[in-house]
Amino acid sequence: MGDPKFLRRGYDRPKHPWEAQRMEEERKLLQKYGLKNKRELWRSQSVLRGFRRQARDLQARLRTGEPQARVEADGLLGRLTRLGILPVGTPSIDDVLALTPEVVLQRRLEWIVCARGLAGTCKQARQMIVHGHIALDGRRITRPGYLVAGSEEARLAYAPTSGVADDTHPIRMAMQEKQQARSEAPPAPIEPTTEGR
Repeated sequence: MGDPKFLRRGYDRPKHPWEAQRMEEERKLLQKYGLKNKRELWRSQSVLRGFRRQARDLQARLRTGEPQARVEADGLLGRLTRLGILPVGTPSIDDVLALTPEVVLQRRLEWIVCARGLAGTCKQARQMIVHGHIALDGRRITRPGYLVAGSEEARLAYAPTSGVADDTHPIRMAMQEKQQARSEAPPAPIEPTTEGR
């Protein structure tokens, strides 16, 4: 178990640190989801690895007909459905094994704040969260890596005591101007392709 004074890492590093293909994929994910460093990506991968490990164990126990395994499988599937990682309906253990790290990254608070339009970019969303401008049910959340449950997503808003909650705040005005400029801009012309020649 270890000494409580010495905290363990919440993630596993890659076994081979200098693989060009893996490094390129990680760089793309960092840019897309606005992550601060690779440790945040590795932490998300470790969370998913834990879910998949539990699913593989439950799958083997279900084959033997163990009754407790069905209860634990329903608990795992219910938890992942509540988090919004699995779709609502009738998920199975095979759906857990088919998940990718991007599914976990899309449940992070900073990504959802950006996707809902409360911030212009993921980097700006991260800054607003850390500075205490985002609240869930009126309670400030200052952790960009907080996994937002599907039921909590609609209750995200600006913190009531934050200056950004005012519609005339410069950040809000700039985001509205950008949205108007995007909606008024004509679509880009389609370039003819020369592929058949």
